[in-house]
Formats: sequence, C-alpha cells, structure tokens
Amino acid sequence: MTSHRARTWAPKGGVPVVRFNGASRGRITMAALACFKAGERSRLIYRPRIQGHQRGDHRGFTWQDYRDLLVRAHLQLGGPVVVIWDNLNVHRSIHLREYAAEHDWLTVVQLPTYAPDLNPVEGIWSLLRRAATANVVFTDRDHLVRTVRSGMRRIQRSPHLIDGCLAGTGLSIAPTPTPTTQRKGQ
Repeated sequence: MTSHRARTWAPKGGVPVVRFNGASRGRITMAALACFKAGERSRLIYRPRIQGHQRGDHRGFTWQDYRDLLVRAHLQLGGPVVVIWDNLNVHRSIHLREYAAEHDWLTVVQLPTYAPDLNPVEGIWSLLRRAATANVVFTDRDHLVRTVRSGMRRIQRSPHLIDGCLAGTGLSIAPTPTPTTQRKGQ
C-alpha cells in the first residue's frame, strides 16, 4: 500500500512531499493474461488475490490459482490457449506442466530467463503503476483494491493500450496461414 512515486508538482521553490503510513495491513496480488488473436480485439483477463496477514495465508498465487485463471481464459475466449510464461517458480511447477499435458486446448511456452522485455503483461503493470496508483496514498486495503480494479477495467476497455504492450515487446501476431487446396492435375 506504499505509494508509487511518479511525476508531481509543488509550489514554485517547494519540494513535493507525499506522506504515508509505513505499516501495511495486507496486500493485493494480481495475475493477468494479455490475449491476442489476429483480426480480433485484444483482451485482458485478470484475477486479483486479496490477502491479509493471517497465519497460513499464501503470499502469492498458487498453481491452482493460475490453473483457474487459464480455465477462465479458455471459457471466455472459446478456443485453444497458448500461454507464454515468464520464469516465475509457480509457472514452472510440475503441477502446471502436468495440467497442460493433460489438456489439448492448452499449450505452454516458457520465456527465456531474465526476459521481462518480451512479456506484454509487464507493460500492463507499468500502465497500472503510472496511471491508477501513481502518487496515491491508500487509506486502507479496500481503497487500494478499488483503485487497482478501476485501473485494470480502464485498460480492459482500451484494446489499443493492450496492443501497445505487445508492440513494446517487439513481437507481433501473425495470422495463421490457411492450407491451400490444390486442383486435380497439378
């Protein structure tokens, strides 16, 4: 809940000061999928995980949480899903690999180590930090959750922002070539 500092202003000659309480009463963790398909509008599917400081709480997403997000994406997109993971330890878990092997609609590709510049979701997080959460001192966890969800909905409604995150990686989506039919005698 600590503020993310960005550009701000202050009276001429003054130094901008953002005060916040250093004690955090919880956290919000997000997982997101930037979805691209040639000829269709880009989509963003995300799932927040709101956490407190109770004993036994997971601090991040488990492999089951990522599995559920993939199933949700499969249902929303209505087709096969190719997931390009970064090297987060949960993404490389044996459970997720086994799950992918058991389902023919899911293909998993691992990014090379230390390649955040190839991950369009990193651009989503950057947009969120620069717009929705920049220079905001959150009063409580609910304020943080409302702000982050509002920022993610704004990005969801703007496919050009999601496309820009893909363009920022230098990657592109090429349409799948259709098989050509050959005439008899050729």
